[in-house]
Amino acid sequence: MQQVALDVAAKALDFFDVTEATEIARFIKKEFDRAYGSGWQCIVGTDFGSFVTHCSGCFIYFCIASLAILLFRGSAATEPDPHHFSALETLKA
Repeated sequence: MQQVALDVAAKALDFFDVTEATEIARFIKKEFDRAYGSGWQCIVGTDFGSFVTHCSGCFIYFCIASLAILLFRGSAATEPDPHHFSALETLKA
């Protein structure tokens, strides 16, 4: 999967200029969604911070020249937050 991420990123750079970070991210995300199922997230840029929750084994961060790429499959909480109200609970109140 790591090699696929590098290959897909290289392919994206063949199609888009390095200044088109959003288009590169969209391309990589869609390729991973197609290949490995939905839920992939991609952040591309030259300077960014992140704090994410991801599925085990589904996180990669790498650089191609000055362009940093963060690719991960998002992970939802395993248990509902007891302080979170659903829309139905809000309507009943």
